[in-house]
Amino acid sequence: MREPHFWRALDPRSRASAPLVRRLLTPLAWAYAVAGRRRLARTVAYDPGLPVICVGNLTLGGAGKTPVSAWVRERLVAQGFRAATLSRGYGGRLTGPAHVDPLTHSFRQTGDEPLMLALSGESWIARDRVAGAAAMAEAGVGILIMDDGHQNPTLLKTISIVVIDATEPFGNGHVFPKGPLREPAAQGLDRADLVIMMGDGPTPDVVMTAGLPVFRGRLTPTAATPAGRYVAFAGIGRPERFFDALRDFPGVELVETVPFDDHHPYRTSDLSYLMTLASERNARLITTQKDHVRLSPEVREKVLTAKVHAEIENETALTALILAKLERRP
Repeated sequence: MREPHFWRALDPRSRASAPLVRRLLTPLAWAYAVAGRRRLARTVAYDPGLPVICVGNLTLGGAGKTPVSAWVRERLVAQGFRAATLSRGYGGRLTGPAHVDPLTHSFRQTGDEPLMLALSGESWIARDRVAGAAAMAEAGVGILIMDDGHQNPTLLKTISIVVIDATEPFGNGHVFPKGPLREPAAQGLDRADLVIMMGDGPTPDVVMTAGLPVFRGRLTPTAATPAGRYVAFAGIGRPERFFDALRDFPGVELVETVPFDDHHPYRTSDLSYLMTLASERNARLITTQKDHVRLSPEVREKVLTAKVHAEIENETALTALILAKLERRP
């Protein structure tokens, strides 16, 4: 679903609806938070026999955790480790455990994010993370990187990285469904080892109070996007972030932007509309890599991909911190 406007602290419409929403959704938000705390307290984490690095966040929607997962995997592979990501495979038919192969799997089988991760490294899916971790250990994976799962206590985590969107860290500050938080921010930070703030914006007070190492990151183009006129579309957690990033690309003129819901399965009618719009605007279609893998092969040839990757400030220090924590693992 597309997140409701009252979740966004910066949306002026949220001010008018906040009092009513607060009254109606407070009991549900309280129950959701309590259920989450009980699950964390009562679950005995499974040790798969290999290090587990969790890259998660505290809110529903996009914060940049999947590109950060790819960044962590890339750095560990460069150090000589066999590192692989593990995802739930949201939106895919396969329950796993399965090693994702971009040559044979489609997004309808694996979900879009695992397939995108498979384009740049080793990627696995499993609805049951314990079963997935066991299968990866048996296959010889050296380090498991959980793409999402900070609120999932089933696996024993070696390192927990929390990724936060610096432009609007916690929305209206309330727990789901009253707001976008999966749990109270302070509670989630208590289980974290470090924080990566993605994008521009101040570090929240609750993060400063937690006393964790804080790194800064941003999404940057992997390759130059040809100059020209574009109609951009995206079905991700925060389409506006993608559109804003495109506007900063040299020579790129965005003449139209079309947002869709996260993980949106593109129908023939959607693509027909987009192609007609691009033709009318004398422009090319452009989208994210995550959206691109959800297009049919014949449509992909007509749509440009704006590939981005996570770029971390002080990446040498962050890599050293991760390696030091891995070395201290019993």
